[in-house]
Amino acid sequence: MDLGTVAVIGGGIIGSLVARQIIHQHPAGTVLLLERDSVGCGASRRSAGLHFPRGASERVRRMSGYSQEFYEKLKADRPTSPIYPVGMSVLSQAGQGDLERIYTEPVRRDDSPIALDACGAEVRVPPHLSVWDVKGAQYADVHRLVQALVTDLRPRVGVREGVRVTALDPGGSGVGLSLSTGERLTVDRVVLAPGPWLNAPAWADLVAPIGARIKKIVALHIDQPADETDRALVFHDEDAFLLPLAYRGHWLFSYTCQDWDVDPDQVDADLVAHDVERARACLSRYAPSLALRCTSGRVFCDAYSVSGQPLVRRLDPDGRVVFAGAANGSGYRLAPAIAAEAVQLLGTSVKGSV
Repeated sequence: MDLGTVAVIGGGIIGSLVARQIIHQHPAGTVLLLERDSVGCGASRRSAGLHFPRGASERVRRMSGYSQEFYEKLKADRPTSPIYPVGMSVLSQAGQGDLERIYTEPVRRDDSPIALDACGAEVRVPPHLSVWDVKGAQYADVHRLVQALVTDLRPRVGVREGVRVTALDPGGSGVGLSLSTGERLTVDRVVLAPGPWLNAPAWADLVAPIGARIKKIVALHIDQPADETDRALVFHDEDAFLLPLAYRGHWLFSYTCQDWDVDPDQVDADLVAHDVERARACLSRYAPSLALRCTSGRVFCDAYSVSGQPLVRRLDPDGRVVFAGAANGSGYRLAPAIAAEAVQLLGTSVKGSV
């Protein structure tokens, strides 16, 4: 199917991989990548970039496996890609059978001291928890990765940075786009990958029916050296983790913040007292000596779906506009699979479309 001209709105990890997927599957098409900032400078810039080989549903497990293979191949083809394998220990009260229904890689009980080595501090394991070794984890400098991906795309993709879409009007003969530069374009199809900018005036009415919400994300930095031999520790039941960011030379602690319905243009990058207090309270249950060393960090937000699964769906009756996102904080982890689903949907005709 000839896609014609496709505009991809959003130059984060999902949007850049959508553009890449289109030119690989439909080389005769024309692709325009539109980004309101510089590519990779939204949620992708602040992402911890940890890939867990897991999924709470069959679809997400399948997406996780697809994305893991994609990143492994990308790293093999481009060894300089900022993707770093990391050992991973999981603390959970779940048994092996339950974990193996969630994780896509083998799960093995691990009681060795090295499994709990984090920042040179003792990590306490409550009596009701066990420690499990899970293969297949990796993390990335997502900002740099997006920039590298887009650099490769530029010979075949029109890249517009610092250009905001101010109106998006799907119609029978195409999709009209108004840009902040004053330019007016008509394209055949659009993939909307806006990250947390669900409520931008250009598409707020189109996106509203999907029911996604925006949640604040907070991760604290621990000023302790990290290297390639350090392991990530996942507190599975808390939905939190300690990650050695070797490429930055420090550790990161991510916990689940419950501040909902925030505005990405209003989220302050500064840590506030209750962010630090909540993170320290969570980490203190396992590594109290580390909690007081959490003195800096990163703050942003992401789009979350009601189902807890990424959303890839048509937004208009003719199927000219496809939404790709609401990845629930797993944008990097599932981006290759989200992109593949979006491009497949984009190339599937619906009644009344051309």
